Amino acid sequence: MVFNFRVFKKQSPNGKLTMYLGKRDFVDHISGVEPIDGVVVIDNEYKDRKIFGQVVCSFRYGREEDEVMGLNFQKDLFLASAQVYPPEKGAHANSRLQDRLTKKLGENCYPFTFALPPSAPASVTLQPGQTDEGQPCGVQYYVKLFVGESETDRTHKRGAVTMAIRKVQYAPSKQGRQPCTVVRKDFMMSPGELELEVTLDKQLYHHGEKIAVNICIRNNSNKVVKKIKAMIQQGVDVVLFQNGQYRTSVASIETQEGCPIQPGSCLQKVVYLLPLLSSNKDRRGIALDGQLKKEDTHLASTTLLSSPDQRDAFGIVVSYAVKVKLYLGALGGELAAELPFVLMHPKPDSKGKFIHADSQAEVETFRQDTIDLESMDQDIEDKFD
Repeated sequence: MVFNFRVFKKQSPNGKLTMYLGKRDFVDHISGVEPIDGVVVIDNEYKDRKIFGQVVCSFRYGREEDEVMGLNFQKDLFLASAQVYPPEKGAHANSRLQDRLTKKLGENCYPFTFALPPSAPASVTLQPGQTDEGQPCGVQYYVKLFVGESETDRTHKRGAVTMAIRKVQYAPSKQGRQPCTVVRKDFMMSPGELELEVTLDKQLYHHGEKIAVNICIRNNSNKVVKKIKAMIQQGVDVVLFQNGQYRTSVASIETQEGCPIQPGSCLQKVVYLLPLLSSNKDRRGIALDGQLKKEDTHLASTTLLSSPDQRDAFGIVVSYAVKVKLYLGALGGELAAELPFVLMHPKPDSKGKFIHADSQAEVETFRQDTIDLESMDQDIEDKFD
Protein backbone atom coordinates (compact mmCIF):
# COMPACT_ATOMS: atom_id res chain seq x y z
CA MET A 1 0.00 0.00 0.00
CA VAL A 2 1.38 3.44 -0.99
CA PHE A 3 0.78 6.50 1.19
CA ASN A 4 0.90 9.92 -0.47
CA PHE A 5 1.92 12.98 1.52
CA ARG A 6 2.57 16.55 0.52
CA VAL A 7 6.12 17.40 1.54
CA PHE A 8 8.26 20.56 1.41
CA LYS A 9 12.04 20.36 1.60
CA LYS A 10 14.69 22.96 2.45
CA GLN A 11 18.44 22.45 2.94
CA SER A 12 21.05 24.55 4.71
CA PRO A 13 23.74 26.20 2.51
CA ASN A 14 26.39 23.69 3.62
CA GLY A 15 24.06 20.72 3.03
CA LYS A 16 24.38 19.41 6.60
CA LEU A 17 20.76 20.04 7.69
CA THR A 18 17.65 19.26 5.65
CA MET A 19 14.17 20.24 6.85
CA TYR A 20 10.94 18.56 5.74
CA LEU A 21 7.47 19.98 6.43
CA GLY A 22 4.16 18.44 5.42
CA LYS A 23 2.52 21.84 4.87
CA ARG A 24 3.19 25.53 5.18
CA ASP A 25 -0.28 26.81 6.10
CA PHE A 26 -1.23 26.23 9.74
CA VAL A 27 -4.83 26.93 10.67
CA ASP A 28 -5.88 29.04 13.63
CA HIS A 29 -9.11 27.55 15.02
CA ILE A 30 -9.52 30.45 17.52
CA SER A 31 -9.26 28.02 20.45
CA GLY A 32 -5.87 26.76 19.25
CA VAL A 33 -3.45 26.54 16.33
CA GLU A 34 -2.45 23.40 14.43
CA PRO A 35 0.95 22.08 15.62
CA ILE A 36 3.95 22.58 13.35
CA ASP A 37 5.35 19.11 12.78
CA GLY A 38 8.25 18.07 10.58
CA VAL A 39 11.58 16.26 10.53
CA VAL A 40 15.22 17.19 10.08
CA VAL A 41 17.90 15.02 8.50
CA ILE A 42 21.31 15.60 10.08
CA ASP A 43 24.62 14.87 8.37
CA ASN A 44 26.98 12.53 10.21
CA GLU A 45 29.46 15.39 10.72
CA TYR A 46 26.87 17.11 12.94
CA LYS A 47 26.03 14.09 15.09
CA ASP A 48 28.28 15.42 17.88
CA ARG A 49 26.64 18.88 17.80
CA LYS A 50 23.38 20.27 19.18
CA ILE A 51 20.53 21.22 16.86
CA PHE A 52 17.91 23.74 17.98
CA GLY A 53 14.62 24.75 16.40
CA GLN A 54 12.58 27.94 16.67
CA VAL A 55 9.38 29.45 15.32
CA VAL A 56 9.98 33.14 14.60
CA CYS A 57 7.28 35.77 14.10
CA SER A 58 8.79 38.68 12.18
CA PHE A 59 6.84 41.94 12.42
CA ARG A 60 7.94 44.77 10.13
CA TYR A 61 6.17 48.04 10.91
CA GLY A 62 8.21 50.50 8.84
CA ARG A 63 9.91 50.74 5.46
CA GLU A 64 13.36 49.23 5.15
CA GLU A 65 14.72 52.24 3.24
CA ASP A 66 13.82 54.51 6.19
CA GLU A 67 16.15 52.65 8.56
CA VAL A 68 19.04 55.03 9.26
CA MET A 69 21.53 55.52 12.11
CA GLY A 70 20.81 52.10 13.60
CA LEU A 71 17.03 52.59 13.66
CA ASN A 72 15.24 49.31 13.00
CA PHE A 73 11.57 48.93 12.09
CA GLN A 74 11.45 45.16 12.53
CA LYS A 75 10.82 43.01 15.60
CA ASP A 76 11.46 39.26 15.72
CA LEU A 77 9.44 37.31 18.30
CA PHE A 78 10.49 33.78 19.22
CA LEU A 79 7.16 32.05 19.81
CA ALA A 80 8.52 28.52 20.28
CA SER A 81 11.97 27.08 20.86
CA ALA A 82 13.29 23.59 21.62
CA GLN A 83 16.29 21.32 21.25
CA VAL A 84 15.73 19.00 18.29
CA TYR A 85 18.93 16.95 18.56
CA PRO A 86 19.88 15.19 20.76
CA PRO A 87 16.15 14.61 21.39
CA GLU A 88 14.88 15.78 24.76
CA LYS A 89 12.92 13.50 27.05
CA GLY A 90 9.14 13.77 27.08
CA ALA A 91 8.90 14.64 23.40
CA HIS A 92 5.57 14.80 21.57
CA ALA A 93 4.12 11.69 19.99
CA ASN A 94 5.01 11.50 16.31
CA SER A 95 2.41 12.28 13.67
CA ARG A 96 1.72 9.91 10.80
CA LEU A 97 3.80 12.05 8.46
CA GLN A 98 6.74 12.05 10.86
CA ASP A 99 6.60 8.27 11.23
CA ARG A 100 6.62 7.73 7.47
CA LEU A 101 9.44 10.22 6.89
CA THR A 102 11.53 8.78 9.71
CA LYS A 103 11.11 5.27 8.29
CA LYS A 104 12.03 6.41 4.78
CA LEU A 105 14.89 8.82 5.53
CA GLY A 106 16.76 6.57 7.96
CA GLU A 107 18.44 6.83 11.32
CA ASN A 108 19.68 10.40 10.83
CA CYS A 109 16.10 11.69 10.67
CA TYR A 110 14.67 13.33 13.80
CA PRO A 111 11.13 14.68 14.29
CA PHE A 112 10.25 18.05 15.81
CA THR A 113 6.96 19.65 16.87
CA PHE A 114 6.21 23.25 17.81
CA ALA A 115 3.01 24.80 19.19
CA LEU A 116 1.96 28.38 18.48
CA PRO A 117 0.05 30.37 21.12
CA PRO A 118 -3.63 30.99 20.23
CA SER A 119 -3.15 34.76 20.42
CA ALA A 120 -0.37 34.81 17.81
CA PRO A 121 -1.17 37.28 15.00
CA ALA A 122 -2.26 36.13 11.55
CA SER A 123 0.07 36.32 8.54
CA VAL A 124 -0.65 39.67 6.84
CA THR A 125 1.32 41.76 4.33
CA LEU A 126 0.73 45.47 3.63
CA GLN A 127 0.96 46.19 -0.08
CA PRO A 128 4.03 48.36 -0.78
CA GLY A 129 4.01 51.38 -3.06
CA GLN A 130 5.47 51.28 -6.57
CA THR A 131 8.65 53.04 -5.46
CA ASP A 132 9.08 51.13 -2.17
CA GLU A 133 12.04 48.78 -1.88
CA GLY A 134 12.97 46.03 0.53
CA GLN A 135 10.72 43.83 2.63
CA PRO A 136 7.05 44.88 2.82
CA CYS A 137 5.47 45.72 6.15
CA GLY A 138 3.48 42.98 7.82
CA VAL A 139 3.64 39.78 9.86
CA GLN A 140 5.60 36.74 8.65
CA TYR A 141 6.48 33.38 10.23
CA TYR A 142 9.55 31.18 9.87
CA VAL A 143 10.63 27.77 11.12
CA LYS A 144 14.35 27.86 11.81
CA LEU A 145 16.77 25.02 12.58
CA PHE A 146 20.40 25.75 13.45
CA VAL A 147 23.55 24.37 15.04
CA GLY A 148 24.65 25.94 18.32
CA GLU A 149 25.53 25.50 21.95
CA SER A 150 22.24 26.92 23.26
CA GLU A 151 18.89 28.29 22.09
CA THR A 152 20.26 31.84 22.30
CA ASP A 153 23.47 31.07 20.43
CA ARG A 154 24.26 33.30 17.46
CA THR A 155 23.61 31.26 14.33
CA HIS A 156 25.78 30.96 11.24
CA LYS A 157 23.98 31.08 7.92
CA ARG A 158 25.83 28.09 6.49
CA GLY A 159 24.70 25.86 9.37
CA ALA A 160 21.08 27.04 9.53
CA VAL A 161 17.95 26.34 7.50
CA THR A 162 14.85 28.56 7.48
CA MET A 163 11.46 27.96 5.85
CA ALA A 164 8.61 30.46 5.67
CA ILE A 165 5.17 29.34 6.88
CA ARG A 166 1.79 31.03 7.35
CA LYS A 167 -0.75 31.21 10.15
CA VAL A 168 -4.15 31.37 8.49
CA GLN A 169 -7.84 31.42 9.39
CA TYR A 170 -10.71 30.01 7.34
CA ALA A 171 -14.34 30.97 7.28
CA PRO A 172 -16.61 29.40 9.93
CA SER A 173 -19.15 26.87 8.71
CA LYS A 174 -22.17 28.80 10.05
CA GLN A 175 -23.52 32.17 9.01
CA GLY A 176 -24.16 34.85 11.60
CA ARG A 177 -27.07 37.26 11.84
CA GLN A 178 -28.13 39.06 8.68
CA PRO A 179 -26.60 42.56 8.88
CA CYS A 180 -29.08 45.44 8.84
CA THR A 181 -28.98 49.04 10.00
CA VAL A 182 -31.25 52.10 9.87
CA VAL A 183 -29.99 55.67 10.23
CA ARG A 184 -32.01 58.89 10.24
CA LYS A 185 -31.17 62.55 9.86
CA ASP A 186 -33.27 65.52 10.83
CA PHE A 187 -32.60 69.11 9.87
CA MET A 188 -32.48 72.05 12.24
CA MET A 189 -34.37 74.51 10.07
CA SER A 190 -36.60 72.03 8.22
CA PRO A 191 -39.36 69.63 9.27
CA GLY A 192 -39.27 65.86 8.81
CA GLU A 193 -36.32 63.49 8.52
CA LEU A 194 -34.42 61.42 5.97
CA GLU A 195 -34.20 57.67 6.62
CA LEU A 196 -31.64 55.26 5.14
CA GLU A 197 -31.89 51.49 5.62
CA VAL A 198 -29.05 49.22 4.47
CA THR A 199 -29.23 45.42 4.47
CA LEU A 200 -26.85 42.66 3.33
CA ASP A 201 -28.15 39.26 2.29
CA LYS A 202 -25.71 37.51 4.69
CA GLN A 203 -22.89 38.20 7.11
CA LEU A 204 -20.14 35.94 5.74
CA TYR A 205 -18.77 36.24 2.20
CA HIS A 206 -15.98 34.36 0.47
CA HIS A 207 -13.28 36.05 -1.58
CA GLY A 208 -14.41 36.53 -5.18
CA GLU A 209 -18.10 36.60 -4.24
CA LYS A 210 -20.30 39.57 -5.16
CA ILE A 211 -21.80 41.46 -2.23
CA ALA A 212 -25.41 42.55 -2.69
CA VAL A 213 -26.21 45.77 -0.83
CA ASN A 214 -29.95 46.46 -0.44
CA ILE A 215 -30.61 50.20 -0.04
CA CYS A 216 -33.96 51.64 1.02
CA ILE A 217 -34.39 55.44 1.21
CA ARG A 218 -37.44 57.17 2.71
CA ASN A 219 -37.36 60.92 2.23
CA ASN A 220 -39.79 62.47 4.71
CA SER A 221 -37.89 65.75 4.72
CA ASN A 222 -37.98 68.70 2.35
CA LYS A 223 -34.42 67.99 1.10
CA VAL A 224 -33.48 66.33 -2.18
CA VAL A 225 -31.12 63.30 -2.43
CA LYS A 226 -28.93 63.97 -5.46
CA LYS A 227 -26.52 61.02 -5.51
CA ILE A 228 -25.84 57.63 -3.86
CA LYS A 229 -22.43 56.12 -3.23
CA ALA A 230 -21.76 52.60 -1.90
CA MET A 231 -18.31 51.29 -1.04
CA ILE A 232 -16.49 48.46 0.72
CA GLN A 233 -13.91 49.68 3.19
CA GLN A 234 -11.03 47.61 4.49
CA GLY A 235 -10.05 48.53 8.04
CA VAL A 236 -6.43 47.97 9.13
CA ASP A 237 -5.41 48.25 12.76
CA VAL A 238 -1.66 48.10 13.43
CA VAL A 239 -2.01 47.28 17.11
CA LEU A 240 1.49 48.47 18.03
CA PHE A 241 0.53 52.11 17.40
CA GLN A 242 -2.16 54.03 19.22
CA ASN A 243 -3.11 55.85 16.01
CA GLY A 244 -2.41 52.93 13.69
CA GLN A 245 -5.98 52.56 12.39
CA TYR A 246 -6.95 53.53 8.87
CA ARG A 247 -9.52 52.61 6.24
CA THR A 248 -9.20 52.13 2.50
CA SER A 249 -11.96 51.73 -0.08
CA VAL A 250 -11.38 48.49 -2.04
CA ALA A 251 -14.59 48.61 -4.13
CA SER A 252 -17.06 51.42 -4.79
CA ILE A 253 -19.89 52.55 -7.03
CA GLU A 254 -21.61 55.91 -7.51
CA THR A 255 -25.04 56.18 -9.06
CA GLN A 256 -27.67 58.79 -9.80
CA GLU A 257 -30.15 56.19 -10.99
CA GLY A 258 -33.49 56.98 -9.34
CA CYS A 259 -32.21 60.41 -8.28
CA PRO A 260 -33.06 63.07 -7.45
CA ILE A 261 -35.24 61.66 -4.67
CA GLN A 262 -37.77 64.40 -4.04
CA PRO A 263 -39.43 65.17 -0.66
CA GLY A 264 -42.06 62.55 0.18
CA SER A 265 -40.52 59.95 -2.17
CA CYS A 266 -39.00 56.52 -1.52
CA LEU A 267 -36.40 54.48 -3.38
CA GLN A 268 -35.35 50.86 -3.00
CA LYS A 269 -32.53 49.38 -5.03
CA VAL A 270 -29.75 46.76 -4.88
CA VAL A 271 -26.14 47.49 -5.83
CA TYR A 272 -23.41 44.87 -6.22
CA LEU A 273 -19.82 45.29 -5.08
CA LEU A 274 -16.88 42.95 -5.69
CA PRO A 275 -13.71 43.53 -3.63
CA LEU A 276 -10.69 42.13 -5.50
CA LEU A 277 -6.96 42.69 -5.34
CA SER A 278 -6.85 42.98 -9.14
CA SER A 279 -8.76 46.27 -8.80
CA ASN A 280 -6.34 47.60 -6.17
CA LYS A 281 -2.90 46.63 -7.46
CA ASP A 282 -1.49 50.14 -7.10
CA ARG A 283 -3.02 51.01 -3.70
CA ARG A 284 -0.30 51.32 -1.08
CA GLY A 285 -1.09 50.06 2.42
CA ILE A 286 -3.87 47.61 1.54
CA ALA A 287 -3.71 44.48 3.71
CA LEU A 288 -3.04 41.23 1.82
CA ASP A 289 -2.85 37.60 2.87
CA GLY A 290 0.68 36.61 3.88
CA GLN A 291 2.78 35.49 0.93
CA LEU A 292 5.09 32.52 0.38
CA LYS A 293 7.88 33.41 -2.02
CA LYS A 294 6.35 34.93 -5.21
CA GLU A 295 2.89 33.36 -5.09
CA ASP A 296 -0.14 35.37 -6.09
CA THR A 297 -2.12 36.49 -3.08
CA HIS A 298 -5.48 38.09 -2.28
CA LEU A 299 -6.99 40.77 -0.10
CA ALA A 300 -6.45 39.88 3.55
CA SER A 301 -9.21 37.97 5.26
CA THR A 302 -11.12 39.31 8.24
CA THR A 303 -9.25 38.69 11.49
CA LEU A 304 -11.34 36.60 13.88
CA LEU A 305 -10.65 37.08 17.59
CA SER A 306 -12.07 35.11 20.49
CA SER A 307 -12.27 38.40 22.39
CA PRO A 308 -11.18 42.01 21.65
CA ASP A 309 -8.64 41.82 24.49
CA GLN A 310 -6.65 39.07 22.74
CA ARG A 311 -5.18 41.34 20.09
CA ASP A 312 -1.44 40.76 20.01
CA ALA A 313 0.61 43.96 20.26
CA PHE A 314 2.66 42.90 17.23
CA GLY A 315 -0.28 41.98 15.04
CA ILE A 316 -2.40 43.56 12.31
CA VAL A 317 -6.19 43.27 12.67
CA VAL A 318 -8.19 43.42 9.42
CA SER A 319 -11.93 44.13 9.15
CA TYR A 320 -14.44 44.98 6.41
CA ALA A 321 -17.58 47.13 6.26
CA VAL A 322 -20.05 48.33 3.66
CA LYS A 323 -20.62 52.10 3.73
CA VAL A 324 -23.49 53.85 1.93
CA LYS A 325 -23.59 57.64 1.53
CA LEU A 326 -26.43 59.90 0.42
CA TYR A 327 -25.42 63.30 -0.96
CA LEU A 328 -27.92 66.12 -0.36
CA GLY A 329 -26.01 69.02 -1.87
CA ALA A 330 -23.89 71.77 -0.34
CA LEU A 331 -26.49 72.88 2.21
CA GLY A 332 -28.05 69.50 3.01
CA GLY A 333 -24.80 67.67 3.75
CA GLU A 334 -24.59 63.86 3.79
CA LEU A 335 -26.15 60.84 5.45
CA ALA A 336 -24.03 57.70 5.87
CA ALA A 337 -24.64 54.16 7.15
CA GLU A 338 -22.10 51.39 7.84
CA LEU A 339 -22.48 47.62 8.09
CA PRO A 340 -19.58 45.34 9.11
CA PHE A 341 -19.30 41.91 7.49
CA VAL A 342 -16.84 39.03 7.31
CA LEU A 343 -14.72 38.29 4.20
CA MET A 344 -12.71 35.04 4.29
CA HIS A 345 -11.63 31.99 2.34
CA PRO A 346 -13.67 28.79 2.78
CA LYS A 347 -11.79 25.88 4.25
CA PRO A 348 -10.03 24.11 1.35
CA ASP A 349 -10.59 20.46 0.55
CA SER A 350 -7.96 17.74 0.86
CA LYS A 351 -6.38 18.89 -2.43
CA GLY A 352 -6.00 22.48 -1.25
CA LYS A 353 -8.71 23.87 -3.54
CA PHE A 354 -11.40 26.46 -2.95
CA ILE A 355 -13.58 28.79 -5.01
CA HIS A 356 -11.96 32.14 -5.70
CA ALA A 357 -11.35 34.91 -8.10
CA ASP A 358 -12.29 37.06 -10.98
CA SER A 359 -13.61 34.24 -13.15
CA GLN A 360 -15.53 32.62 -10.26
CA ALA A 361 -13.85 29.38 -11.33
CA GLU A 362 -12.25 26.79 -9.10
CA VAL A 363 -8.62 27.76 -8.68
CA GLU A 364 -6.01 25.63 -6.97
CA THR A 365 -4.15 27.74 -4.44
CA PHE A 366 -1.43 27.14 -1.91
CA ARG A 367 -0.53 24.21 -4.19
CA GLN A 368 1.74 21.50 -2.88
CA ASP A 369 3.19 18.71 -5.01
CA THR A 370 2.18 15.21 -3.97
CA ILE A 371 5.16 13.00 -3.30
CA ASP A 372 5.16 9.21 -3.39
CA LEU A 373 7.22 8.34 -0.33
CA GLU A 374 8.30 5.04 -1.84
CA SER A 375 10.31 6.96 -4.48
CA MET A 376 10.85 10.18 -2.57
CA ASP A 377 14.64 10.22 -2.96
CA GLN A 378 14.27 10.70 -6.70
CA ASP A 379 11.14 12.84 -6.83
CA ILE A 380 11.39 15.43 -4.08
CA GLU A 381 12.68 18.87 -5.03
CA ASP A 382 13.73 21.94 -3.15
CA LYS A 383 10.93 24.22 -4.39
CA PHE A 384 11.32 27.20 -2.12
CA ASP A 385 14.04 29.61 -1.12
